[in-house]
Amino acid sequence: MTFLNILINASYYVLSAAVSLILIRNIIKTRDAQEAVLYCIILMPFLLRVFHIK
Repeated sequence: MTFLNILINASYYVLSAAVSLILIRNIIKTRDAQEAVLYCIILMPFLLRVFHIK
């Protein structure tokens, strides 16, 4: 049971990191400032999860 818990937690953080990287890439590629701000707002919860901050 402990192994399964570790596996689920690790996959959760890897998925959060992957979504964060996709959002960062979209921030860099966009030319619209309003869209970049929107991506930044969406990115914040994912970064907090990746860095284990609640």
